[in-house]
Amino acid sequence: MSEPKAENIVWHQGELAHAERCRLLNARGCTLWFTGLSGSGKSTIASALEAELVRRGVFAYRLDGDNVRHGLNANLGFSAGDREENIRRIGEVAKLFADAGVIAITSFISPYRADRAKVRALHEAAGLPFLEVFVNTPIEVCEARDPKGLYKKARAGEIKGFTGIDDPYEAPESPEIELLTAEKSVEASVARLLGSLADAGYLIGE
Repeated sequence: MSEPKAENIVWHQGELAHAERCRLLNARGCTLWFTGLSGSGKSTIASALEAELVRRGVFAYRLDGDNVRHGLNANLGFSAGDREENIRRIGEVAKLFADAGVIAITSFISPYRADRAKVRALHEAAGLPFLEVFVNTPIEVCEARDPKGLYKKARAGEIKGFTGIDDPYEAPESPEIELLTAEKSVEASVARLLGSLADAGYLIGE
């Protein structure tokens, strides 16, 4: 947890403990942290998973990298420092959702292991589940898809510091879930995720 700049502030503990909140809501929150290259399929799978969970009556909400940069993180660019702050902020938001009994589904490239480790530690310190989902797609496949035309711009030198081209992507070493989207369909990936969530007891709201 980051140290606040403000002085004379005290954490206010509410009357409702996390376990009691989950029992009363018949929900169990966690964070599913999708990470992978641009074009790997993170947002597509995350969106499909969110829709299926909500249709089943499970509290779930998706936090998408581009969407968050339109509001909460609109003042951040893509420098290493801004990327770190981007992930720090969304990690805090995801933790709040998980604490509220929601399955928080985040979809961010989040290229640096250290930044993802900080988010995991943040959740662990709060006693909240954190599941890293590595959307493992070869860069050749991502570049062939290039849904936003970003790889083409990066190759042309129009975008600097683009992950996978002139900025590194540090793949997870031991993710809880690994999805091979070059081999599996979106439907198969969602089914895999639903199975993992069910096995771990997160679909109690159904």
